[in-house]
Amino acid sequence: MNTPDSYFEGQYARADDPWRLAERWYDRRKYELTVAALPRARYRAAFEPGCSVGVLSALLAPRCDALLCADRAPRAVEAAGRRLAKMPQVTVRHMSVPGQWPAGSFDLVVLSELLYYFGSADRARVLRHSIDSLSDGGHLVTVHWNHPVDEHSRTGRQIAEEVEAAAELRPLARYDDPDFTLTVHERATGPGAALSPARAEGLA
Repeated sequence: MNTPDSYFEGQYARADDPWRLAERWYDRRKYELTVAALPRARYRAAFEPGCSVGVLSALLAPRCDALLCADRAPRAVEAAGRRLAKMPQVTVRHMSVPGQWPAGSFDLVVLSELLYYFGSADRARVLRHSIDSLSDGGHLVTVHWNHPVDEHSRTGRQIAEEVEAAAELRPLARYDDPDFTLTVHERATGPGAALSPARAEGLA
């Protein structure tokens, strides 16, 4: 079962940043690790569904020629729009995945604290859309909380296992700590290992 829209509407009705994403050291550390794990210095086009109030988006934006951020909660979209207003390469949209998905291809898709809000069918649809919209050699990044929460259908480690099972993805990096699991995968249609940053620069 998917977490209903009313849950998010209620959260944002109580506070502009209900999870205090811009305040907590836990979230700042997690976001910095997420951005540090990106294998490329720069991306042509990136998509971040479930962007919430845009705290991670603000760190991703300097690494992207174009970044599309989206959230299903209108108040989150408004808050993200204010936070990212001075970044001309960023577009913020009201969008509910997986029923809505942007056209075009991306070389980076970031799923941060998102997939556990879906039941198995829609979680698989989000992952399928993410893979299908990635250009060859593009990167899929997932980051999810590991502690049990009533509204969460999976932990970060369980989600990582589902992502790793996708045939079109090759693992580049995985970070596990007690609080969250971060994975980086590359979409590749041909044989061979994923192209690491050192290989990309001819160092290995």
